Amino acid sequence: MARNVGATRAVVGIVDDDPAVRNSLKFSLELEGFSVGTYGSAAELLRAQDLSRFNCLVIDYNMPGMNGLDLVTRLRELHVSAPAILITTDPPKTLLARADRARVRIVEKPLLGNTLVDRIVEAIGPDGPSTVN
Repeated sequence: MARNVGATRAVVGIVDDDPAVRNSLKFSLELEGFSVGTYGSAAELLRAQDLSRFNCLVIDYNMPGMNGLDLVTRLRELHVSAPAILITTDPPKTLLARADRARVRIVEKPLLGNTLVDRIVEAIGPDGPSTVN
């Protein structure tokens, strides 16, 4: 069932080096009513023109070049305040602790049911995005 996330469609950015994962997440999130931008690496996202347009970012933790949590740290340095959700498999306790300190949620793979969508909606807030540029 598609969700209407606020009066304006929320914009979600997906960063994952696996094209199959990116495409399937894009497809499923668009079915839920989100507008979605996809990126194959941290560097690709950081080159994007308007990072402030995102209402939420879904970032794979294990990527070549820069892991997802380091990407979130870099985004915060650039004053990108959109909530971020890391996706990963079997995160070690050290990663869970780092993510908690950084106030980043982790959703474990495999992504089953509506867990990811529920976390995105929670991160954006019950009323959806206040503005989308």
